[in-house]
Amino acid sequence: MKSLRYSTFAFLFAILFSFSWETSALSHERFLHCLSLHSNDPSSISKVIYSQNNHSYSSILESSIQNLRFSTIDTPKPLVIITPLHASHIQATIQCSRKHGLQIRSRSGGHDLEGLSYVSEVPFVLIDLVNLRSIDVNAENSVAWVEAGATLGELYFRIAEKSKTLAFPAGNCHTIGVGGHFSGGGYGGLLRKYGLAADNIIDAHLIDANGRILDRKSMGEDLFWAIRGGGGGSYGIVLDWKLKLVPVPATVTVFSVTKTLEQNATELIHRWQYVAHKLPNDIFLAVTIRRVNSGQEGKDTIQAVFAALFLGGVDNLVSLMEKRFPELGVVKQDCIEMSCIESFLYFGQFPLERLEILLDRTAVNKTLFKVKSDYVKEPIPKIVFEGMWQRFYEEEGKYGVIILIPYGGKMDEIPETETPFAHRAGNMYKIIYNVGRAEEENLEFQKYINWIRRFYRHMTPYVSKSPRETYVNYRDLDIGVNNKGNTSYAQASIWGFKYFKNNFKKLVHVKTLVDPENFFKHEQSIPPLLSW
Repeated sequence: MKSLRYSTFAFLFAILFSFSWETSALSHERFLHCLSLHSNDPSSISKVIYSQNNHSYSSILESSIQNLRFSTIDTPKPLVIITPLHASHIQATIQCSRKHGLQIRSRSGGHDLEGLSYVSEVPFVLIDLVNLRSIDVNAENSVAWVEAGATLGELYFRIAEKSKTLAFPAGNCHTIGVGGHFSGGGYGGLLRKYGLAADNIIDAHLIDANGRILDRKSMGEDLFWAIRGGGGGSYGIVLDWKLKLVPVPATVTVFSVTKTLEQNATELIHRWQYVAHKLPNDIFLAVTIRRVNSGQEGKDTIQAVFAALFLGGVDNLVSLMEKRFPELGVVKQDCIEMSCIESFLYFGQFPLERLEILLDRTAVNKTLFKVKSDYVKEPIPKIVFEGMWQRFYEEEGKYGVIILIPYGGKMDEIPETETPFAHRAGNMYKIIYNVGRAEEENLEFQKYINWIRRFYRHMTPYVSKSPRETYVNYRDLDIGVNNKGNTSYAQASIWGFKYFKNNFKKLVHVKTLVDPENFFKHEQSIPPLLSW
């Protein structure tokens, strides 16, 4: 009898599975047919469609996956990849995805830390913006238009071609796509002087859920506010951004000073907390902490690298450090003068003479990694740092990295309601917790993820509270529910207030007005009120 019931169940399951597969395949075929019907140039769009049976599908998909955790056989993959050459391809994809019940994911550089820009548990289409990379720099007016698929390295290179005394305040990793970076705020070594990338965006072109192309005037100030720091994937697809370029001196100065526990690293890190956020706006002094081999009888130690970017000459920097942070012992021999564009190579550990490497989208090694973040409003006691070192000495801690990013300066001057990015005055610094490996299997890597989660829990008493703030560009599915993009306001508020504080309420209001049907969504997108 049991055997008969099992056989009946298996038979029914096979029928249902077959029906589901055939329905999915039929929907897929109808979607592709729809694209050809709604494209202004059917022969053009056919060249940028990659189905799973296309021989280039895997290479296109893998090309921008930066986190190898999401590059496995089991990772859900898009039914179709579209690499648009112009806006009409995106408009057709939106229209046909809506018609045939498919979700959309869009990516520019693939650095989304939880893979949300190219992974989904539901049938979806991936719009890969890799072909939309044009950059137009007007040095005379200190502005630039950059398409969303360009990388930061490409942007910096094109600015430097036109001017040695203009820059844009964004991240240091040159392979990051500008689309996602700007959408979440975006920061780098010019943070304390000029604020975020989003603070220096003055216009944009967005394709909304109805396929309309909107600029700042036609989208309205509320939507323009939301896309500059409200996180990618909630309001539409940004085609390009208009940037306000900022002045930098022809010569900047950098240094990297390394200290170990035996060289007073704990005391220096503790002291750094009181100094870094109060330094003049022209200096950015971050700290990177990791476990290294001491070279003495195979013993490990903790290493702290104090790295600075100073918008000025070496003599002024040394004088400043002698007055404000003499304990670090910075001398002229530690410092190097260079151009601003060369500083990106310096901090990326690339040869200064190889500027063209900024155009290489594959120059950074891919790894499996997990990232979490915190904001610190009060100095952390020295004994807490000493406890942190013990966690680094655990087996999994050998691949951990902690980075301390100073705030203050311009970040104290911009109101937290100016953009969705609310982590402004009152924050001394940000903590980035990172663990990564290149060669580990995914199952084995789970123990390192567990390690960083324990580290994060341990830090709870010493960081921001109510909410415990975190940075939206460091997406973290640990802090919110994963509901295939059908997240209610109540569910989303779990992570929404951590990412945006009270700005989350306005983001939801804007979403409700511009995308009430919640077409643009992912596991941590902004929900409309109607999705309660």
